[in-house]
Amino acid sequence: MTKSEHYTALSNMYRAAPINAIFPPRIEIEEGACTIEIDLKPEYCHSAGGTHGSVYFKLLDDTAFFAANSFEDEVFVLTTSFTTYITRPVSEGIMRAHGRIVNKNRTQFIAESVAYDQQGREIARGSGIFVRGKYPLKDAMGYGL
Repeated sequence: MTKSEHYTALSNMYRAAPINAIFPPRIEIEEGACTIEIDLKPEYCHSAGGTHGSVYFKLLDDTAFFAANSFEDEVFVLTTSFTTYITRPVSEGIMRAHGRIVNKNRTQFIAESVAYDQQGREIARGSGIFVRGKYPLKDAMGYGL
């Protein structure tokens, strides 16, 4: 499988994940980087009307995860830690996050992600550590062309 085919297979896997029926995403993956965009909906909001922090976390973690998994074509990578900073509330429009690998070695990947609102303003950022798991990508739901 070429790198481009691997990125397509990862994108298909992401769209096939049951949780993404709740958060229908648009995703782009390239070597060491990933961008995901979603349309914000009222059902993603907490009682004060802002988008719940779990939505910010999901996009930040997912973009960092796929940036890491872009380098690994055999197994599913795992998030071992992820720190999130929410810097601006948002409740409507589009949320877009971009993750990239900032360091990698034989055993782990370190990634950073930044989320933006529809106007391109930074609304959150995070960083995490990812390791290679044991679950084969070929067995993951949706992985393939």
